[in-house]
Amino acid sequence: MARKTRFNLTGHPQLIMQRGHNRLPCFFDKEDYLYFLECVGKASEQYQCYVHAYVLLKNEFNLLVTPHIENGIPQMMQSLGRRYVQYVNHRYHRSGTLWEGRYKSSLIDSSGYMLTCYRYIDALAVFRGLAPNESEYPWSSYHAHARGEDELGLIRNHPMYTDLGDDAEERQQSFLDLMQYEMEPWIRRHIEQTLLNELVLGGDRFINQIEDLVDRPVRPMKRGRPPKDAAKS
Repeated sequence: MARKTRFNLTGHPQLIMQRGHNRLPCFFDKEDYLYFLECVGKASEQYQCYVHAYVLLKNEFNLLVTPHIENGIPQMMQSLGRRYVQYVNHRYHRSGTLWEGRYKSSLIDSSGYMLTCYRYIDALAVFRGLAPNESEYPWSSYHAHARGEDELGLIRNHPMYTDLGDDAEERQQSFLDLMQYEMEPWIRRHIEQTLLNELVLGGDRFINQIEDLVDRPVRPMKRGRPPKDAAKS
């Protein structure tokens, strides 16, 4: 089966997911998580990709990224994957692949789904049972969005986030208010299936525009009404 053509539209955010080979772990201790985040920072800066949100799980990572040069995301992901695999193989005296094939990516309609993707990523560790609440999981962007804690300087917030308030404190409180509401299961499934199938997460108008650009169907199966950002979805 032929590979799907990647979405490489400058200025449009993408949700990205990469799993460990055979769902095996790709992070083994604190040093691994920290090194990976350093790699994200270097690769995103080199290829002019703004990282809006992230979560590192035991055998998977998710990123929300906007590229600002052509092919920025593929180049960032290639650099990130190569650098981290070399580190893991050297540190743990192993060889071979670490990842389960190519990363998955989904183009995002920022006007309707951006904050929904923020919430999805920042709550994913809790949903997977890795922490009782978001504040107790150290390897996500929740701390940057809810508290302004971003020691590595990874996060470049999207305008949909900055529009949550007039200053950092107000934005953080608005984000905390959003996170109080558990995401409806159908919304989570819709995001995950769209991502796994590498389709477009967006409203009808946005999807129609993308289909005209790429000349192929990119529309996921509809399940319920679309979420509204900054609402109790």
